[in-house]
Amino acid sequence: MRHGIFAALAAVCLMGGAEAQEASGLARFEGGGVTDGMFGKSTLELELSQGVPWRIFTLDEPKRLVVDFREVDWQGADGAALDQSERVASLRVGGFRPGWSRLVADLNAPVAVDEAGLRLDPETGKAVLTVSLSGADEAAFAANAGLPRDPNWDLPEPSAVRAAPPPAGAPLVIVLDPGHGGIDPGAQRGGVNEADLVLQFAHELSDVLARTGRYDIFLTRDADVFVSLEARVAMAHDLRADLFVSLHADAIEQGVAHGASVYTLSEDASDAASAALAERHDRDDILAGLDLSGSDDRVAQVLMQIARLDNTPRSVSLAEHLVGGIKNAVGHVHKRPLRQAGFSVLKAADVPSVLLELGFLSTAQDLKNLQDPIWRAGMAAGVRDGIEAWAVEDEALSRLRLK
Repeated sequence: MRHGIFAALAAVCLMGGAEAQEASGLARFEGGGVTDGMFGKSTLELELSQGVPWRIFTLDEPKRLVVDFREVDWQGADGAALDQSERVASLRVGGFRPGWSRLVADLNAPVAVDEAGLRLDPETGKAVLTVSLSGADEAAFAANAGLPRDPNWDLPEPSAVRAAPPPAGAPLVIVLDPGHGGIDPGAQRGGVNEADLVLQFAHELSDVLARTGRYDIFLTRDADVFVSLEARVAMAHDLRADLFVSLHADAIEQGVAHGASVYTLSEDASDAASAALAERHDRDDILAGLDLSGSDDRVAQVLMQIARLDNTPRSVSLAEHLVGGIKNAVGHVHKRPLRQAGFSVLKAADVPSVLLELGFLSTAQDLKNLQDPIWRAGMAAGVRDGIEAWAVEDEALSRLRLK
């Protein structure tokens, strides 16, 4: 059996003869971690407030151990504190999809899962998940790695929400894409994280745009959950979006950066910092434990088509209007506000797309701004004004193209 133990664990597994119990409410993480023991063994042990369905599997290139749950509240869990093993380079926990949670351990070396089980306390209902790990050779690890094919755990494919083109005069469809989420919190500073800040801003911006009555607004995520880059792009495509705005607030490790900047897609980054930022963002799917080895790379395919479509100049125009609107509204943007990089999330060839860096969590003033509702209101107004100016110009140019 290709996955051995991995494919058999899609339901609650009990030790000690206790009967299965229906979980009520959300299971909470209550302690545990991964530690090394004697004879080359390592143990992952997680204490939960109740039993939940779960599964475990490994992924290669890079090597990862993944445990999925339905569903765990990870509040208070610190990946760095959970990792006390030489076998594990880093460990992350968090939401993965609505109703799903995930633990991902980046491995320093291949491992084999010798035993895995969930034990329930018949009196309290609390649960302990125990996974016993040992060393493995490269060939054995690679042979067993991969996402188990179990329809009970499969996610639905992105659906075409809007199957037909919108009628003439219909509101513009705007997809707002709050970056990161769930198991991928993004940049973190001062007890706050990028995923939460950009989701809050996306909700506020959505309200500002909705009040104009000229737009239909959709969010790629509406809660603290992980959404893959491909799913974000697919949503914009399937909705036949008129424009796509990805929202971020990154941090830099060296130097100082201040103010908003807007990125458009280019295989050649405008500078080294932009290239590094795009590379970090594009690693989100790997960090969240996605198996990309056998996937149909839809994102790469649309990149090859982008030169044949007219959306590149439309995206550049959108970026220019956004910079103008933001500068008028908040009085300041980055010293080089218009940038280019190869962000995969911008690769929907049929949708004008930009990535808006609202500011930098690594800069104290930007962090303060992002936490200030008055500043965020000004920023949202600036983005709205930029979109409105772009829409007027784009409509005029569209009429000229049709003549």
